[in-house]
Amino acid sequence: MPGLRVLFVEPPKDYWFVMGEYLPPPTACIQLAAYLESKHPEYEIDVVDCQAEKLDWGGLEKRIANLKPDVVAVSSLATCNTYTVVRALEVAKKAIPGVVTVTGGQHFTALAEPSLREYPIIDAIVRGEGEETLREFMEAVEAHRSFANLKGLTFRNGEEIVSNPPRPLIENLNDLPIPGYRFVEKNLDAYHFKMMAWGKRYMIIEGSRGCDHNCTFCSQCSFWGNRWRTKSGKRIADEIEYCRDEFLAEFLWLTDDNFTFNARSREFLEEMNSRRLGDSALWFVQARVDDIVKNREYIPSLRKSGNEWVLLGVESGDAETLTAYKKGIEPGQAGEAIRVLEANDIFAQATMIIGSRKDTHASIEGLRRYADAINQGIAIFMILTPFPGTGLYTEAEANGWIIDRNWSHYDMIQAVMPTETLNTKEVQEELFNCYRSFFGKWGRRIEGIFSDNKFKRGTYRYMVNQGLLRQLQSLI
Repeated sequence: MPGLRVLFVEPPKDYWFVMGEYLPPPTACIQLAAYLESKHPEYEIDVVDCQAEKLDWGGLEKRIANLKPDVVAVSSLATCNTYTVVRALEVAKKAIPGVVTVTGGQHFTALAEPSLREYPIIDAIVRGEGEETLREFMEAVEAHRSFANLKGLTFRNGEEIVSNPPRPLIENLNDLPIPGYRFVEKNLDAYHFKMMAWGKRYMIIEGSRGCDHNCTFCSQCSFWGNRWRTKSGKRIADEIEYCRDEFLAEFLWLTDDNFTFNARSREFLEEMNSRRLGDSALWFVQARVDDIVKNREYIPSLRKSGNEWVLLGVESGDAETLTAYKKGIEPGQAGEAIRVLEANDIFAQATMIIGSRKDTHASIEGLRRYADAINQGIAIFMILTPFPGTGLYTEAEANGWIIDRNWSHYDMIQAVMPTETLNTKEVQEELFNCYRSFFGKWGRRIEGIFSDNKFKRGTYRYMVNQGLLRQLQSLI
């Protein structure tokens, strides 16, 4: 007898042009689909990725009508995608009025009850880690049972909105199934990260969840309970090998919030190098500058394992600003980390943040000089954004700093709150000036375009062709 029919949807949305043409696999959808299938193989489970399949809203409506799901679960991660999630659920209700709708992710976890009040087409929100809560939710839907005892769920009960107690986190991530790339196998050639991996089949692997640091602007902290949990090094290497062998993956993002150097890392690098996985599968990760500096003995092994690109959370060159962010690093560590990586032929990409409360024209000019001084391969500048669920959001709400509540503007390139001395238009202008200063210098452009490092060379050529400065200027 057929089981429940479940449809996971990655809705249509715009590219985040700062990263160029970037179309990742729908990681949350395929992870949750694989977990649900492992518990209920009798369920009929589909994943529709509108971007990869080039489905517009009308195409999504037709697909839902044809599949006739009992439940539609729409993927949600970034706050700026809130309205696309809501619209996808509206499309689902229009195609099948009786369908049960559910979403989750960081934004809807932080604002679960307000979201249900504002958007009547959402039947339920899975808060926090989704696997177990979603499984129990599907079982309750199938059995026509109440949701009253499902931990981690906020739901609509008639006119009442109910938030059940939170669900404990999964203790052993090794128990999770390998992400269900087979659900999107027909789309694999569509996934790409042109700025990083030109013409390479691109996939995402999750090695750990959470972070035990507490940066004020990071929505990952509260979402994962300020804890860091990891799969074993062997398990992570197994997943990379599986994606390479089964789906011909060539470039993988190990999408840990922070690549922590410890016994897990040693095991992972030993597994990667003993299997020579780095010979055929390149990978990318983000890390803290202090971790790179304190663990420089790992870096040669990191490079040998296939890692050629590290994203560093530099954020600022000002000690007081870093303290206000609760970043826990020192300004001098960024340049040192970049030199360590470059000495091992690993390309370094640094993120910088403008728009802190104390920022002025002069302090942002200081950040531009700092970016030049540490001489990283590429800098990505972003505007400080008060994402729901962060310490920054709580502080900004309490002090009335937020002047723009259009969630689609919460993309880190549009200013939604002023500083003490700069209005949002001035902050926006300063973001453009940061990019113009860094990428507009002909000497830097020529050095980048003709660099010996293939990633630096390709990235600069791509960004010049992309017209990044013109797009940023259009936001002012």
